Amino acid sequence: MAMQLNTSELDMAHDSVMKVSDWQSYGYDSGIQSGVTTTAHSLRGTADDGDSDYTKKYTTTTTTTTYAHGALPEMESQLAMTRGQRVRAAMFPETLVEGTHILSTQTDPSQQTNVQKLAEPSQMLKTAIVQLINYQDDAELATRAVPELTKLLNDEDQVVVNKAAMVVNQLARKEASRRALMQSPQMVAAVVRTMQNTSDMETARCTTSILHNLSHHREGLLSIFKSGGIPALVRMLSSPMESVLFYAITTLHNLLLHQEGAKMAVRLADGLQKMVPLLQKSNPKFLAITTDCLQLLSYGNQESKLIILANGGPEGLVYIMQHHTYEKLLWTTSRVLKVLSVCPSNKPAIVEAGGMQALGKHLTGSSPRLVQNCLWTLRNLSDAATKQDGLDGLLQILVTQLSSTDLNVLTCSTGILSNLTCNNGRNKALVTQDNGVESLIQAILRAEQKEDITEPAVCALRHLTSRHPDAELAQNAVRQHYGIPTIVKLLNQPHYWPVIKATVGLIRNLALCPVNQGPIRDAGAITNLVRLLVKSHQDAQRHTTASSQTYQDGVRMEEIVEGCTGALHILARDPINRCEIIGLQTIPLLVQLLYSPIENVKRVAAGVLCELALDKQAAEMIDAEGASAPLMELLHSSNEGIATYAAAVLFRISEDKNADYKKRVSVELTHSLFKHDPGAWEAAQNMSMDGQMYVEDMDPGFQQYRTYNPDMDGMMETDMHDMVDGDYLPDAYDPMMRQQYRYTHA
Repeated sequence: MAMQLNTSELDMAHDSVMKVSDWQSYGYDSGIQSGVTTTAHSLRGTADDGDSDYTKKYTTTTTTTTYAHGALPEMESQLAMTRGQRVRAAMFPETLVEGTHILSTQTDPSQQTNVQKLAEPSQMLKTAIVQLINYQDDAELATRAVPELTKLLNDEDQVVVNKAAMVVNQLARKEASRRALMQSPQMVAAVVRTMQNTSDMETARCTTSILHNLSHHREGLLSIFKSGGIPALVRMLSSPMESVLFYAITTLHNLLLHQEGAKMAVRLADGLQKMVPLLQKSNPKFLAITTDCLQLLSYGNQESKLIILANGGPEGLVYIMQHHTYEKLLWTTSRVLKVLSVCPSNKPAIVEAGGMQALGKHLTGSSPRLVQNCLWTLRNLSDAATKQDGLDGLLQILVTQLSSTDLNVLTCSTGILSNLTCNNGRNKALVTQDNGVESLIQAILRAEQKEDITEPAVCALRHLTSRHPDAELAQNAVRQHYGIPTIVKLLNQPHYWPVIKATVGLIRNLALCPVNQGPIRDAGAITNLVRLLVKSHQDAQRHTTASSQTYQDGVRMEEIVEGCTGALHILARDPINRCEIIGLQTIPLLVQLLYSPIENVKRVAAGVLCELALDKQAAEMIDAEGASAPLMELLHSSNEGIATYAAAVLFRISEDKNADYKKRVSVELTHSLFKHDPGAWEAAQNMSMDGQMYVEDMDPGFQQYRTYNPDMDGMMETDMHDMVDGDYLPDAYDPMMRQQYRYTHA
């Protein structure tokens, strides 16, 4: 009977499977017998909300697993029995007995089952709950232990103190217990007191480690600061144990970065005196933190810069730049040097230590931030390195950098070249031979009227075209590379007077080459020079009556008057230029300049009149303007150039005068200019005859390009201090000290 029932049950099961297959032939499947998951019907009555075609026949993609006859009930039974195991294996795999085999319900290896999908988030949730429980346990344990541990740290027995410090150190490594420690001022004070009083190295290591861990939190930094931790940490910088040094310097670094008042506290605790000797260490990561501390302390603080200098800081920093390769260390060190490079006392020390060469070797590196810091530092140092030897490689790199499209690179490169070529014939020749003239002209074209680039580039060209063996080569190169029109355009409005001043001086130098006279005239330089001369003289006159000199953009208008007059002096050597200058009605103004209180202005004005007087009509105009009286006065000048020019003009004017006038002039010349120098009479005659003699006793007018003084930069990991400091220095490139004006870097 039992066998019959079993047989009938099997027949029914077989019929069920056949019915399912029959239903599936019409596209329907309940999923009960086939084990295939079906989808719920759409509320709209369509097979899918995204389908546009409506059909009464619902079609699904199914994966059917075929079992042998009679195996289906057994498989269903096994799956039902192992369902709990599958869930446990997914959520709590550690609870299963090793070697347990779990029947898988995954029919397609590319598709996870629902239980498998829940496995990862379940594990994450479990881990989070465990951590939360442990966190609470750690916090409660630490809170209960803190009072007792505080007492133990104050114990007289050093063994007890050591054990207590080790326990507190373990607690400080976990976040929950660490927060309990930093919330106890008594605990932090006890740690600080133990650290500074102990003679045991292990206790010192544990206590500095505790403060190091606390310093990762704002609350911990404040607790250390209030507990007097900074002086104690500074004292630990003398420890012979490397780990103690590391914990102390990193904790101080965190305090300097994020705790208000920490910088002053470190300075008062003689922190700089302890930090600078640490530059002798060899660990690059330790040095990176130390140098960043020096930058944070010296930024905007002149006293700190002098302390670093007194303790041999420049030499140590330059040594790092010369011998280390760790990029972060090189970057932090270059930032310290950049801050120190604006200090008049540190600047020569850095240069003497080989700072220019050490910084220059990193200009071709792959780190943009390091290259830029090195460039700014070199620019600051360059006015103190005009006599420095061994800069050939640096000059070549700087000329190459002029092809950069980065405006910061162009700004620095042109400024450095401007300073290094000032009054240094060797550097001028090297830059000229390295195609520096062409590169500078191209830089001016790319600058798009950015004065920070244009001014130093023009100044560098002015240096290259004067007073060195290859000056004429440079003068010709400017013309050959179509630079004259570009340069003359800089004289146009709007006026930025430092650029105007530099351009006027460059045009004067270019005019020394006779071949350049025509192109300069064709570019409209003479008209622009006369216009600028009139404007600057009017501005200077207005302020002279007010008993004060006038500065515009930091340039005295008297300097523009002198420069324009000097350029016209050289241009007047060409007959065509001479006629154009005369035609612009310049003679009355030039005669008026003979009364100037500035000796250089008198000299260049007399020089132009000397050239113009070669033209008979111009000589008559000069005489008609009443020039004889001031010229007679100038014959007695102690400046040989002024006296010689005045004599030449008077001699030329007297040629068409009557005998009495000639005799009076002759007597005046004899009793003033020539009574101690008979050869000067011949010089004056020669000057009046051919106009080719020129008294050259003046520098082109540019001594040093100004120092870029940002005293700026960020910190090691953040940009909290990216700002301009405001320690601006006066310009240093004029014969007379120019009025201070600010030079900022955006």
